[in-house]
Amino acid sequence: MKSFATQQNGIFKSVCSLDCPDQCGLLIHKKDGKIVRVQGDPDHPVTAGNICNKVRNMTERIYDEKRLTTPLKRTGAKGRAIFEPISWKEAIDTITSRWKQLIDEEGAESILPYSFYGNMGKLTAEGMDRRFFYRMGSSQLERTICSKAGSEGYKYTMGISAGIDPEETIHTKLFIFWGINAVSTNMHQITIAQKARKQGAKIVVIDVHKNQTGRLADWFIPIKPGTDSALALGIMHILFKENLHDEAFLSEYTVGYEELREHVKQYDPEKVSLITGVSTEDIYQLARMYGETSPAFIRIGNGLQHHDNGGMIVRTIACLPAITGQWLHTGGGAIKHNSGILEYNTNALQRSDLLKGRTPRSFNMNQLGKVLLETDPPIRSLFIYGTNPAVVAPEANKVRQGLLREDLFTVVHDLFLTETAAYADIVLPATSAFENTDFYTSYWHHYIQLQQPVIEKYGESKSNTEVFRLLAEAMGFTDKELKDSDEELIRQALDHPDNPYLTEIDYDSLSKHSFMKAKREKPLFPGELPTPSGKIELYSEKMKQAGFPALPTHTPLTCDDEYPFMYVP
Repeated sequence: MKSFATQQNGIFKSVCSLDCPDQCGLLIHKKDGKIVRVQGDPDHPVTAGNICNKVRNMTERIYDEKRLTTPLKRTGAKGRAIFEPISWKEAIDTITSRWKQLIDEEGAESILPYSFYGNMGKLTAEGMDRRFFYRMGSSQLERTICSKAGSEGYKYTMGISAGIDPEETIHTKLFIFWGINAVSTNMHQITIAQKARKQGAKIVVIDVHKNQTGRLADWFIPIKPGTDSALALGIMHILFKENLHDEAFLSEYTVGYEELREHVKQYDPEKVSLITGVSTEDIYQLARMYGETSPAFIRIGNGLQHHDNGGMIVRTIACLPAITGQWLHTGGGAIKHNSGILEYNTNALQRSDLLKGRTPRSFNMNQLGKVLLETDPPIRSLFIYGTNPAVVAPEANKVRQGLLREDLFTVVHDLFLTETAAYADIVLPATSAFENTDFYTSYWHHYIQLQQPVIEKYGESKSNTEVFRLLAEAMGFTDKELKDSDEELIRQALDHPDNPYLTEIDYDSLSKHSFMKAKREKPLFPGELPTPSGKIELYSEKMKQAGFPALPTHTPLTCDDEYPFMYVP
């Protein structure tokens, strides 16, 4: 491992750690041991040196005087943020003594980890922490707060969280940005789209309001919230009716297209217009544009899945490229997420076998308030990292009420004394991404990137992996898997012979090159998908067995008479 952290001056390759699909390559400028500039890496094939202001000004966060430098122990009332500094030894001893007592008296399931992707590094977000809590046998967390519904909907259709290579969209002739403000949240896809527009491509944006992306579009189509599946079905109605579909592709690469053809007859444009607020004329024009233009590409956003029908919305839109056979054309198809392309060896990194046959109870992270206030037997300890649930979890009032419980022992590992940390019994100072060893896999482009420590640790801060190694030792867990170094963790994660896209990427090659592209010698088609049928499932028997409609369907939003309005940010 190169020791960038100990070098006082120079320019070093790095990667953005934020939860963003673009995951930019960076150049870190150091002078006298401190970062003085964060720059985009012009050598990165996709992000090409362009970064957002948030990352460009990241030094303000790294060197903020409010960053935690030592562990803290609560000395005042919960929620008042009154603490005193303590040593790491006292902090670890306090935490593990309390956990040992809880395990003896109430069982390991009285303890719950609560985390998300404040740092997208795989070791930081889902590495040693998973091993530790599996070994303990604690309650488990279902991390569903962001994109789970849409990802599951997409996989019911495609079998994998994968679409086309975004670099190929330079050849696209029609871009449809559906439920995504890509100017702000996927800026490099917009850059590619604008380059393609100079070659004649058109940009269509479908969204509930005219955001930045809508304002740069050739055509902006406003739609009522939660009605996107109806619009997609109306488009299918016209594609079949006017013979704009690809019969050969449907016959060879899909199942259920005949059933779908009959099913969408009920979604005539007049009916769909009443549901969506999109005019009949615009529905016809959009369907014909999509059916007559190739290659056509749909960028499916996270915004449209944040409804109780969000999974079905994404599943339905994901069917559209199959109707017109876009997957066979370079630059045609769709992207919801591309996580499946860079799927590393999760089992090797997280080691669920440390559960040793146990099946602990699990909780949906969206229901933290309810979990803390109503669960029986109760959660008696929380370990929170990589998230700030007091302000980002649903039903924040319930969450804060739960955090006020005097019988709840709460530990927070963070860079700052956050709103959540104000309720903690023990607060642990965390390193920033630039102080860590980690690796990153984009959920949009096809590059894996290595993070090597660029600066020394701030104060007494420790990384996620280091904290859990200390906790494991203090708990008396002697398993070798809980002692592995960060380098060993990365080597294990990248040793994944079952993923053909990663066969040429390992720790040594990644250490040499900083970023490497997945080996993708051919597109998704022709090929076999990881669906039950091996094909695109327009009709899904798996969905039917799970209690959902087998065919793409518009399911109206559940309305509450007491709260009839919908907040649109």
